[in-house]
Amino acid sequence: MAKKKRVRRFRVVTAVKELARERIGMPPPTQVVPDRKKRKQEKHKPTLGKLLEDT
Repeated sequence: MAKKKRVRRFRVVTAVKELARERIGMPPPTQVVPDRKKRKQEKHKPTLGKLLEDT
């Protein structure tokens, strides 16, 4: 005997999201933003000679 299909409970949030998707369209896909804290730091500080060459 097949199980009876369960009736989903009405939720306002899902209803509003469905209406917005119909009217406006799907939101753009997410993009990964690089974390500034995990960015690789230089292993050594620049020497005085390098600083003078750059300027």
